[in-house]
Amino acid sequence: MNTEQVKQFDSIFNALSESLDITETQYEAAVRSYRAVGDWLAKADSVLVSYNPIIRAQGSFMLGTMIRPLNEQDDLDINLVCELTGKGASWTQYDLKHKVGNRLKDHETYKRMLDEEGRRCWTLKYAQESNYHMDILPCLVAKDYKTVMERSFSASLGAIRELDNLAIRITDKESANYRYDPSPENWMKSNPFGYGIWFIQRATAGDRQKMMLLAESVRAVPKYQSNKTPLQRAVQILKRHRDIMFAGDEDKPVSIIITTLAAKAYQGEGSITEALQTILIHMDKYILNEFDPQSGKTIKKVENPVNPEENFADKWIEHPKRQDNFYKWLEKVRKDLSLILQLRGMHVIAESMMPRFGRQAVSQGFDSLAEKARSLRESGTMKMAAGSGILGSAGSVSAKAHHFFGNHE
Repeated sequence: MNTEQVKQFDSIFNALSESLDITETQYEAAVRSYRAVGDWLAKADSVLVSYNPIIRAQGSFMLGTMIRPLNEQDDLDINLVCELTGKGASWTQYDLKHKVGNRLKDHETYKRMLDEEGRRCWTLKYAQESNYHMDILPCLVAKDYKTVMERSFSASLGAIRELDNLAIRITDKESANYRYDPSPENWMKSNPFGYGIWFIQRATAGDRQKMMLLAESVRAVPKYQSNKTPLQRAVQILKRHRDIMFAGDEDKPVSIIITTLAAKAYQGEGSITEALQTILIHMDKYILNEFDPQSGKTIKKVENPVNPEENFADKWIEHPKRQDNFYKWLEKVRKDLSLILQLRGMHVIAESMMPRFGRQAVSQGFDSLAEKARSLRESGTMKMAAGSGILGSAGSVSAKAHHFFGNHE
């Protein structure tokens, strides 16, 4: 592919990923909702007030890689943590989790919204028209947690030890010491914000200015991200291809594995097209083979970059279909992308992308491109790259006014 073709496909992939984004209205509504929950937990009459409860987003909502569900009627799943700085001396995991749950139940609205208690979280199901639910994970953080987080942004890519200081202790009702052990050092460890900073560092490829802009995502009240990096866009596109291929299959490749392998494989490409190509060529190279003493077998490991002891692919052992499905998906998405990148002409490209990324998302993306093209045609700046067969705003051959998109519904 020449430079012009890469630019043209970039515009297509960017439009597709923008169509997968949740809207700024949805984003801000979710932030307002979880801020209100945090305010309630931290109110003066709360048993938690002395532990400075803070609600913060984690997962794809934080990383800027969230995509709309295939069915627009389905809920967005927004993952949150409820950070507590300290706890009662005798509180076990059970106590801490239920202090948070009971405080939510003290609010009549939240009491009605609460779903059944989850393994680690409390889930608030918002009204159907809101189209989201929130999983709230109670956890303990260090007293200097905020300072450590700020300092971590200046850490080098290899400074995993610094990011390890952002680890939190969480509750897990399936752990053996759930009801009797008040010592947090014996509780399960997680590190969603260390992971978030690692991902930001990978996504910005060492660009300090870009990194500080993306750092907003790990704030308690982050700003909506409209201009995303090639890595963020690539992850969104890969997740949608996964969703289409495995619609309704619980054994589909999980997002944390796709996101982690994509971030490890990404080499700082400045275009979405080149990022996708690099990621798909290299991502399986970061799946390790490791001897498992429990089973006596060699297993696959997708290492958590901020906690090397954690294997994101640990479920592959008891659910081998998930491992098989990952490799089937990787083979399919490689072939699909290779095919698409060989095509020329907007109609042909759109028709090829629809069964692979979803008719509605692809239609919306191409409609967005059509609007931009109309504007360029009206201004007389529309050009066609010689020999490319793809229209754009740069190139060597002037293009006549032409409606080349049509109706994709």
